[in-house]
Amino acid sequence: MVAVLQDVYSGLRQTIGDARADSWLQGTTVDLAEYAQTVPVPVQPSAAGPLAPEPTPAPLRWGRRAHDLPLLLARANAEIAARNLAAVRADATLRGLAGTAEWDVQAAVAEVRRWETEEMLGSLRADQSRVEVADAVAAAVAQAEWLRLHVRELQAEEQGGQSVGAQLAHARLTLTQLDAFLEAFLPLIDADDADLPLSSPQARLDRAFFSLEVPLNPAVLRARHALKLAQWRAEAEPTAAPAVMHAQQILTAAETEARAQLEATLQSARTAQARFMPLWQQVGALEERLKVLGQRGGDPLSLARVRLDWRQARAAARVQAHLLEQATRLLEALADGSEHLQ
Repeated sequence: MVAVLQDVYSGLRQTIGDARADSWLQGTTVDLAEYAQTVPVPVQPSAAGPLAPEPTPAPLRWGRRAHDLPLLLARANAEIAARNLAAVRADATLRGLAGTAEWDVQAAVAEVRRWETEEMLGSLRADQSRVEVADAVAAAVAQAEWLRLHVRELQAEEQGGQSVGAQLAHARLTLTQLDAFLEAFLPLIDADDADLPLSSPQARLDRAFFSLEVPLNPAVLRARHALKLAQWRAEAEPTAAPAVMHAQQILTAAETEARAQLEATLQSARTAQARFMPLWQQVGALEERLKVLGQRGGDPLSLARVRLDWRQARAAARVQAHLLEQATRLLEALADGSEHLQ
């Protein structure tokens, strides 16, 4: 359903424009929510005695932004699946289908968790990008500071008769480019972001710790629900037995793909961790060197050079730290769904 509506929305944007496509998306959102209200709900005894259906709230207007659509639909599907399960449990003739309906709920909840995780990662990447830009600007500030001192040194050498004209021209050109960059980007960043501490490169990345991610994978849960449904139908219709074998094959393929996805995410995290560790150690060593130079009264050019190296090492380390955090947050978010598994 998500894929179909996304395709329709994209097509409408191209044919009738964004405004009318957004209007269609908003109307479809409300219609889908209203449809969810039509699913039967088990009745409960009232205080007065007779059975009466519980009042249902008005459909929610979840919004109409295109990037909200997958999460919106996943939540609607989860609500519909939960109502279907309640209706099945309330109907004596359908109670044999309750186990299958429970897997439908599990798959729908996993899909919600998947899109919530995507939303979380999108917000995380935005925050990380802001800090990485601040790191780049801070490194440029440090480089400009060092270049100004270096230009003065080269000017003194040139006045002393040394042939440093080419070096001096190159340093001046680079400084001019840096000043132009800083003029554009300094007003756009919070300088304090560049001083945020680096996270630790330590992270638990063994496969066994995240083993639940395979059975919790939305595609695996959906395939298991399809298998349970095929088995239920085969009990009543022996001719449906081949469908059970086909559903089992789909489940096996989904589990294989889920294991491959898990391994790829773990490998991405391990690679970032391996690259982060030496950079993290280099940052620590440069911080110590800056401290020693400051205590011993080092010359300004040497201090500026070490400060530049420190800023550049921090910027490189931050990128790997962010990649590691993205991978671990993804792994943890998916594993946190274990409490939903029945």
